[in-house]
Amino acid sequence: MQNHNSHRSGALLDTPLGHDANLPLEPAGATQSVPEAGCASVLMCAPDAYGLKYEINPWMRLDNTPDLSMATKQWNDLYHLLRDRVGVHIELVTQSPDCPDMVFTANAGLVRCCYALMSNFRHPQRQAEETHFRAWFTAHGYKVQMPSVGCKFEGEGDALIAGDTVLAGYLKRSDICAHRWISDTLALPVLSLELADDRWYHLDTCLFPLSPDTVVYYPGAFDAYARTVIASHYNTIEVCTEEALRFACNAVVIDQHVVLPAGCPILARALEALGYKVYSVDLSEFLKAGGAAKCLTLLLR
Repeated sequence: MQNHNSHRSGALLDTPLGHDANLPLEPAGATQSVPEAGCASVLMCAPDAYGLKYEINPWMRLDNTPDLSMATKQWNDLYHLLRDRVGVHIELVTQSPDCPDMVFTANAGLVRCCYALMSNFRHPQRQAEETHFRAWFTAHGYKVQMPSVGCKFEGEGDALIAGDTVLAGYLKRSDICAHRWISDTLALPVLSLELADDRWYHLDTCLFPLSPDTVVYYPGAFDAYARTVIASHYNTIEVCTEEALRFACNAVVIDQHVVLPAGCPILARALEALGYKVYSVDLSEFLKAGGAAKCLTLLLR
């Protein structure tokens, strides 16, 4: 684990399975109450139709399918941790039977203020999700924006906001053409980061903003230039390979609270030393599909 404090210039582009009694259900087309001012809000999707039906990333293996009962318990544990202990307001979208990966709501889009920048999935297996997510955001009053035809973009999976800058991954799932669109739509600068290892196919699997000026990341997931860009713009906390393989970087950060997948004690201790309250959640059945805590939540800013 290393901390860096250099701030050189970089490449900145200016531009009903398991529903328990305490889990609210959202009727189709309903608009939930607006969260209290200052209350963090996220979008989640209960694993009513979750399953491993295909292989579109290195973590997915049809001979290692999730235990769906255990997956439901793990999802509920994450839901109640965020709601009851971290104080997050949670909105729900209903999972479509033909969208087994829809539980990974982080990939639905990127949200800021009234804008919802919707995904254009690379793999046909996930493209059916687009209509359902677009309908939810439209029904809830967001200004829905779509990337140009042919430009692939996979939401918060590949676009994370740190302060007033968007860190955006590309090459594996999202195209770099989406970065100009993000910058123009949100009027924010974008840092383009090339992903170099297929195992970390989305940016949120190998990096998370801890604060406006600090990011946690696994250097091995990036090409040399992207590593230089990251170190040029942020203080950094590096994650070791062992914990990166447990999806340590797929974390949910809400103010001084950080929710990590289980099995990442080195990173947990480092964050606690900085004054953060760290929670660990067993998400083994979602790791089988290549996702963890962050993948299961989309921040509604």
